[in-house]
Amino acid sequence: MLNSANNNFVQHVVSTSTEGNMNGYNRKSPQKRRYDMPKYAVPPKKKSGKERVPQPKNTVAMLNELRHGLIYKLESQTGPVHAPLFTISVEVDGQKYMGQGRSKKVARIEAAATALRSFIQFKDGAVLSPLKPAGNLDFTSDEHLENDATKSTIAVDGQKKVPDKGPVMLLYELFNDVNFECMNIDGAQNNCRFKMTVTINDKKFDGTGPSKKLAKNAAAKAALASLCNISYSPMMAPQKNAPLPIDEKSSSMELPQIHADTIGRLVLEKFMEVIKGQEAYSRRKVLAGIVMTENMNFCEAKVISVSTGTKCVSGEHMSVNGAVLNDSHAEIVSRRCLLKYLYAQLDLQCNQATAYQSIFVRNTDGQYPYKLKSGVHFHLYINTAPCGDARIFSPHENDTGVDKHPNRKARGQLRTKIESGEGTIPVKSSDGIQTWDGVLQGQRLLTMSCSDKIARWNIVGIQGSLLSAIIEPVYLHSIVLGSLLHPEHMYRAVCGRIEKSIQGLPPPYHLNKPRLALVTSAEPRNQAKAPNFGINWTIGDTELEVVNSLTGRTIGGQVSRITKQAFFDKYGFLMKNLPGMPNRKVTKDYGETKADVKDYQTAKQELFSAFKREDLGSWLKKPIEQDQFGLVE
Repeated sequence: MLNSANNNFVQHVVSTSTEGNMNGYNRKSPQKRRYDMPKYAVPPKKKSGKERVPQPKNTVAMLNELRHGLIYKLESQTGPVHAPLFTISVEVDGQKYMGQGRSKKVARIEAAATALRSFIQFKDGAVLSPLKPAGNLDFTSDEHLENDATKSTIAVDGQKKVPDKGPVMLLYELFNDVNFECMNIDGAQNNCRFKMTVTINDKKFDGTGPSKKLAKNAAAKAALASLCNISYSPMMAPQKNAPLPIDEKSSSMELPQIHADTIGRLVLEKFMEVIKGQEAYSRRKVLAGIVMTENMNFCEAKVISVSTGTKCVSGEHMSVNGAVLNDSHAEIVSRRCLLKYLYAQLDLQCNQATAYQSIFVRNTDGQYPYKLKSGVHFHLYINTAPCGDARIFSPHENDTGVDKHPNRKARGQLRTKIESGEGTIPVKSSDGIQTWDGVLQGQRLLTMSCSDKIARWNIVGIQGSLLSAIIEPVYLHSIVLGSLLHPEHMYRAVCGRIEKSIQGLPPPYHLNKPRLALVTSAEPRNQAKAPNFGINWTIGDTELEVVNSLTGRTIGGQVSRITKQAFFDKYGFLMKNLPGMPNRKVTKDYGETKADVKDYQTAKQELFSAFKREDLGSWLKKPIEQDQFGLVE
């Protein structure tokens, strides 16, 4: 990738070029010369040409943007005292690059230039600018290169920052052969969406958006994330505001952008695949899915579940034998589909011939008979922030660290969904304990918000109480959103609001802090009315299932395959047939069987207590009559 420009690279970097400028105007901008100045009696004072001269280009700043935390070493100093020759090295991705110059500054710039050209093909003669405006810095100072170049991309506490330049501009600056093309226009879902594809060095990257400009930005972001590991994620520290108020650095909370985009793309593609032939049920407001990886290998990632939905069952349709879906919100349904998958994977352990195919292994040294294989991770995708605490404040604030919302006292509060409707209300505004006869007589059936349920999963796991008698708790590795990711609100909602008050969890239960990310091609806001149905699909299913969200049954009136009743039957089968189970009889009803899983119940009660200690409200429970059913003989 070396070219003739390399020989003159340092000269370009350390000199402030004025070639092609005449009285501060660039020859390439004739429109500026054609501007007709008004006739003044006294000629106006000429602006200094200095203002229009581009700042010197700094390769060290650019290299630190792409690979932060680099160390430059002085390898040698030769030549006479009055004309020394310095050799400086920098190690990037395990490879050492050298640079020489008559000053340490020039040698450092040359080392950075050599390193950059090893993995980026620049335009002929292109030189690089720092991503942070240089201002009035002294470019003759060695200290500027050592300190400010790093500070331009690393905040005070070590957090990475979003680049100052827009993604399209930065892409054109970094790469020689950049071609954008509007591939097609998709008007599905009552949202006119544009798709842009950018080709760089024979690699293609897609972006979608409600306008060509936003689609182009999305494609550029995807390319920069893949080729240069540059992220425009809101999880990065903003340029002007305070960093995230969390213990870890935000980089440890962020899922790499390229992985987030893969997860979002896989779920969307699977949805389009399973909905074929039943396009009448493609209408949706919220789409969710769970993706599984082994050893973070996203090239072989599997979509475990896909679901849509935004409503809950009406109180009149509650079931005394676990035969309805109470909550048809997409992310809740996807997690139930995951439960179905976990049961199927434990089924494989019932037969020696298929046990090796299971994601579970026998746990010889723990209190739980089985555990996940090492390296298996689950990633939740939702096309928007989960309802409740994560979503309610997010649309009002685009800037992290700025507390503008007037209702700040309600932040972190437990919230409930309303039956057959959308939106949430704080539990303190609800009626407290729900009773079976009260709901049947017309009281609204209330269900905890998705934000609250995800916070619960981050304490007790996503495997549910029944499976907790068989396997170690399973936690989400990451949560990827398609829109409305506000780092502070999302972090607070899913784990931050109880991190200081949670205590006494029985091992291996713990507070899980999932990595968070936003896809580069954000989902547009859907103003269409939400349908009263939702779909679900789990890996291994031959077709999708459509559920009437208001009745909790399929549109044909059948019992869904992901109800409490279905899972209790599967649990009974495993207790009889799974090798290594100490207690094989299931003689109690569903509610009592769950209550017998002591560590799970201890962790759950500690979660409820933590919310109370933080004065965030009391967890609302469904009428106990719902769980008083036994196994079908």
